[in-house]
Amino acid sequence: MKLGHAKALTLLSLLVVFSTARNASPAQTPSPDTVPVSVIVSVEAKHGKEIPPVVREDVRVLKGRDRLQVTDWVPLQGSQSGLELFVLIDEASGTDVASQFDDLRRFMEAQPGTTAIAVGYLEYGEVKITQNFTTDHSAAGKALRIPVPSLGFGNSPYLSIADAIKRWPESSNRRAIFLISDGIDPLQPGVVDSYLDAAIAQAQRTGTQISSIYFSRGGHMGHTFWRINQGQTNLSRLADETGGEGYFQGLGNPVSFAPFLNEFADRISHQYKLTFTIKADKKPQYQHVRLETEVPNAELVTADKVYVPAAK
Repeated sequence: MKLGHAKALTLLSLLVVFSTARNASPAQTPSPDTVPVSVIVSVEAKHGKEIPPVVREDVRVLKGRDRLQVTDWVPLQGSQSGLELFVLIDEASGTDVASQFDDLRRFMEAQPGTTAIAVGYLEYGEVKITQNFTTDHSAAGKALRIPVPSLGFGNSPYLSIADAIKRWPESSNRRAIFLISDGIDPLQPGVVDSYLDAAIAQAQRTGTQISSIYFSRGGHMGHTFWRINQGQTNLSRLADETGGEGYFQGLGNPVSFAPFLNEFADRISHQYKLTFTIKADKKPQYQHVRLETEVPNAELVTADKVYVPAAK
């Protein structure tokens, strides 16, 4: 009887070991062909303005039906809150945009000391920098000037955005662009815009989030309905696919930038750095992932695609 009892215990132990091994999560042992990828995630409230806190265990990263392993979730606050914010103004914007500069300066002054701000103007397919990145927010505000429309007409704002990203100094801080433009690309005014595609891909490659406020240009192009519509569509796509936000007030110019700047400030103060592992290929590629959470009233927003380096 004792021998039979011992055999039963041994068999039971083997079954437990087998069951544990069978049910163990494969995410605990990353495959050798996976690589870590980090993205900046904004947490938004689905309803109202109260944004709930989200912890690592609340975050799911999915590629198709596969759940990816989350390895880190860092709140970008305090010593981790470093941000480089590039304020870009389209020269093609009407000169009336200068009436909004007081709101923009107040927004700059209100940013924490961990935020470095640069100012540049989009002209001739390049960015004309009037202030390099600085934590002297008063100096950044003084770098604002009235646009010169003749320098912006006939040029693609997306070529200039790509130029700004290329010239961005290397650092470990978050990167964000706040763009003031009508989004119209005179060089490729149709639905297909390769310059916009390239700017989005470059922003995704470098983890640069782009948010924008629509502000119309002067002249005939600035009040043609289909061009206004296409410009706003371009800006919306630019924001959505890079993890930013597009701000519009109908088809016209905002009465005040202040409400939108307040929303943007709230957005960048509720961000996290998410790191997860994903299967890589022999060549670098852009892959679509989606984020989910069961935290009530919370929504996780990031770039439409992530850049995945080649497998090592």
